[in-house]
Parts: sequence; structure tokens; C-alpha cells
Amino acid sequence: MNQIIDIGVNLLHRSFQQDREDVLLRAEAEGVFPLILTGTSVRSSKEAADYAAKYPGKLYSTAGVHPHDARNCDASTIKKLRELAAFPHVVAIGECGLDYNRDFSPREIQKKWFQEQVELACEMKLPLFLHEREAFYDFTRLLRSYQGRLPRTIVHCFTGTAQELQVYLEMGFYIGITGWICDERRGKHLRELVKRIPLNRLMVETDAPFLTPRDLSVKPADGRNEPMYLPHILRSVAKCLDRDSEEIAAATTSNAKAFFGIE
Repeated sequence: MNQIIDIGVNLLHRSFQQDREDVLLRAEAEGVFPLILTGTSVRSSKEAADYAAKYPGKLYSTAGVHPHDARNCDASTIKKLRELAAFPHVVAIGECGLDYNRDFSPREIQKKWFQEQVELACEMKLPLFLHEREAFYDFTRLLRSYQGRLPRTIVHCFTGTAQELQVYLEMGFYIGITGWICDERRGKHLRELVKRIPLNRLMVETDAPFLTPRDLSVKPADGRNEPMYLPHILRSVAKCLDRDSEEIAAATTSNAKAFFGIE
């Protein structure tokens, strides 16, 4: 299969502590490169940026604070993210957004720090890598207030409704699809909705080590997802679209390169 870019990998997660370099080798052997490492807090964003710097052209990273971690933000947060985002291998602001499913951070705190990060992305003209779960109304209302200023934007790990998808597409957003589409229970609706995403707005991701495809013929013993499974996810997407997997690989790779500004 052609090259595929994994736009969302939590490679600094503790589950990769013992074999991180092997994970990279297995991914590249499957044609999955480069990888974009997801920052979800100031600390993890710095770790991702430092690690990506060791593999120029093969790894990139994002800098942001996930809504779960918004409660830990302080007066220095945006300054530190701005410093990280100045590195050429840091290619987006995020993962940021709103999550009302778990409410690990109070909603008003989530909204404050989401807005701060949208402002930072506008200031630095960097793409936004976004998370939204059960917060559609507040999420879109905040983003609409920036229309005309918003940089390129992707809703990562989309699992929402047809109406939500339609609004995101009308707002010009890109959509990230994960192994959720391989879940015959929770992902059933996504198999239909993916047909509504224009090919020039589609990207694929593992969100590893999370969201391991449920329908892998050989399941990982530890249940951990990793980037080498991205071709499996992509083939599932291609099957839903009744398209050749090489065509989907080429389209999603081209989209990712243009979106994140990578070679």
C-alpha cells in the first residue's frame, strides 16, 4: 500500500515505554510515516516535541491542552505552548476542545482554555487539532465566533451524528477517522457517515494506544493499538466508500501533508 500518515498518535504514553523505537519501525514497515504525535498537556506537548525532534521528517508533533487537563492550566500555559509551537516540527495547536462526556475539568474552565488555544492558533497561523465529545453546541458556537480568522481545522476522532458532521463540513473542517469505524457495535453509524465526507477533507489516525480496531484478525495480546494498524483502518474506510484502498491512502496522505504543511 502507498504511504499513509497517522495524524494522531499518543506515542509518549507509558504503554510505549518499553518498545517505542520498535513501534516506529513496525509502522514504517507498513508504510505508515510520518507520524504526528499528539500533545495533550504542556508536559506531554514538550515530551512529544522533544521526541519528534530526534526523527526529522519522520515525526512531527502538536502542542496543546486536552479539555480533560484544562483544570491544570495557569498563567504560563499559553506562553509555554507558544514557545513549543515555534519549532518547525510542531505543526498544529491541540489536542484542544471540549469534552462534556466525562467533565474531568469544569465546563467553564474547558471553554476558557479552549478559547485561549484557538486565539493562539489564529495568532501563529497554525492548524487546529480539535476534540469534541457531547459538547457540540458550545464547541461550534465558540468556533463560529472566529470564522474568517480560523486556520485550517480538523475534528479528530469523529464519532458524532450526521447533523454534526454536516455542520463541521459546512464550516470547512477536516474530519479524522479512527479504528472506531472497525467496531461493529459503536462504529456502525460511522460506516454510513464516512460516505458523506468529501475525499479532500478526510484523514485517518489510530489515536494509539487507544481505539484498537475490534476486528483485527490477530489481536494484540496487551490490547494496545499502534500505528502499524493504520492500513487496516484505512482498508475499512475504503470498503465503506467502495473505493480502492490505494486511492484512499493517496487522498488522505495528500490532505495531511497540505493540512499540516509537511513534506
